[in-house]
Amino acid sequence: MIDIHSKPIADRIEWLFKLAHRHGEQFRSPEAWLARQRYLAEHPTAIVVLKCMDGRINIPVATNTPAGILMPFRNLGGMFDLGWPHLGEVLAHHVLRMTGAGRRVLFLITYHWSKGDPQRGCAGFNFDTAAAIAHTREIRRQVEHIFGSGHGTVYPLVCGFETDEDALVLHGTNGTNDATLDLASISANDAKTLEPRLAALLPDMPAQMRADLLPLLYGNLEHIALVREQARRRERLLGVEHREWMICLGRGFDFLHTPNLALIIGPYSPDLADPLRKAASIIASNMKAGRIPDDGFLLLASVPYDEIGVDRARAELKSRFLASFAAGVLREELGPLADRMAKRTAVLDWNSRNLELIDE
Repeated sequence: MIDIHSKPIADRIEWLFKLAHRHGEQFRSPEAWLARQRYLAEHPTAIVVLKCMDGRINIPVATNTPAGILMPFRNLGGMFDLGWPHLGEVLAHHVLRMTGAGRRVLFLITYHWSKGDPQRGCAGFNFDTAAAIAHTREIRRQVEHIFGSGHGTVYPLVCGFETDEDALVLHGTNGTNDATLDLASISANDAKTLEPRLAALLPDMPAQMRADLLPLLYGNLEHIALVREQARRRERLLGVEHREWMICLGRGFDFLHTPNLALIIGPYSPDLADPLRKAASIIASNMKAGRIPDDGFLLLASVPYDEIGVDRARAELKSRFLASFAAGVLREELGPLADRMAKRTAVLDWNSRNLELIDE
């Protein structure tokens, strides 16, 4: 996949939609569907993940969790404000739908960093991990404001993600200098200690929710061990800085969990122009530095829908609006470079993960 960065833009776009097609086919397979059903029957807690647009932040892969279990929300730097009208409505609707089905909801509010090189950290926070942590704690307070601080039904958990080893770091709730559980510091032989460690770190978390969180932690231990086995190859990958060649606006980009490929902006902030301008500057910098070909970049808008008919028709209009709005911002920001922009508009069948192009 590293080679795709150097291909002509037409080849990169073709590769991208083939990737989306393969992802959808795998998601729809009988084996994958049965795995999801079995997992949800054993672990009923609904898990929401708030995370950065960085493609390295792939929580399902890092925790060996079946695709479709975790509900992702992605934005520049993992920056969210639950006061944003659209974001607040989407989250509230999801929580009410889950609790109406008798399920608790766990929010994983994530930030990320690199222990090997600060410049491989989060560009959205100018590589300031302390600022990123402070922001996640504010999101936790907002979740508590909306859904209550008793944590009996909705639990906001601040969670770090160290991208060199894909290791999770869970934060407790004991104040500003809270305790942490760093999965990178736990060996496979100590896996049996995870349950009491988690209970000590999060004593107010419902027992069922802790039981449903544990598989993610066990999976992360296994994944960390695999990453360490592949350390030599991974070190070559870590040396690659930003090589993104596409800007994605909307939702439904789970198939794009590939490092240094895409800049993904959720449709949540009232000021979408700001993250679009930041993404545009990264694309321009990549071209200027020769990290990607200067023959073009892709703007992809996507909106998911649950049902055919009205819901899908509305998704089409929303996706077209997002594509048009983003294209206008990018033309203003990039000037002549915007002439090299390829624009694609799509909707995503959320139940089948089938990405459907509606405009080229």
